[in-house]
Amino acid sequence: MDNLLWTHSKRGGKVVVYSIAVVAAIWVLLPFLWAIVNSFKTLEATFSAGAIIPFLNFRPTLDSWNEVLSDPQSINSLMSSAIVAAGTTLLVLVLGTPAAYSLARFEFKWQSKDIALWFLSQRVMPPVVVLVPFYILMVQLRLIDTWSGLILLYSTFNLAFCVVIMRDIFRDVSKEVEEAARIEGANLWQIFWMIALPLSLDGLIVTAIIVFAFSWNEALFASALTSQHAATLPEFILSSRSTQGVNFNVAAVNTIIAIAPPVIMSFFVQRYLARGLSFGAVKG
Repeated sequence: MDNLLWTHSKRGGKVVVYSIAVVAAIWVLLPFLWAIVNSFKTLEATFSAGAIIPFLNFRPTLDSWNEVLSDPQSINSLMSSAIVAAGTTLLVLVLGTPAAYSLARFEFKWQSKDIALWFLSQRVMPPVVVLVPFYILMVQLRLIDTWSGLILLYSTFNLAFCVVIMRDIFRDVSKEVEEAARIEGANLWQIFWMIALPLSLDGLIVTAIIVFAFSWNEALFASALTSQHAATLPEFILSSRSTQGVNFNVAAVNTIIAIAPPVIMSFFVQRYLARGLSFGAVKG
């Protein structure tokens, strides 16, 4: 159907579509190209006008990479980001997946769609609104500058996303299969663990990847609640400004390192992303 519509489209419409696609590609790729080029420059070369083409406008060097990879604080922030993002993803899936299955299969005093809407509303609220209350709470719990504090905090914001997405995914799982298992004597936990979860694997992986990316990229609460030990990579990039200004070559290296893990993960689970993102698209 899509190919047929494209074949019979007028030339003007195709030109508009191609133009929008080219502009969108440039808009997305330009920051990546900037980071890659500047990561192989010296600090002086980053301020040289027109220094874009290697070996012609500037001489590539690995000094910026050596500086970043030899910095203990940079390695510590990378490890902190990995631990916090992985811990948040695991906690969100452990708590959110059973909750999503309950909303998809059981009836409550309030309708399931109203409960799901309440969960979704937690993602609509600007995070900065609750920054001060969460900071005071973390101080009282003595979780400032700790991995566990960030994991609990990030889970609070990403749990709603997991519940809403997984609810629609579980609703697409055939109830007949679960009813047949119940007739054979399977209990509720066995149905959930051995039938519902395997049939929803694509959506579960997609949810995990997106939660991981959200946690990996978060900078606001990381910069407010961490100082050194649990500082994540986004917070480290924000605090990399020196007394002389921003070292753009070092910032470019940190940007590439920060972008790489989610991008690499998406390549390995690409087939799950294509199938999982279409899960739950029919039912509301």
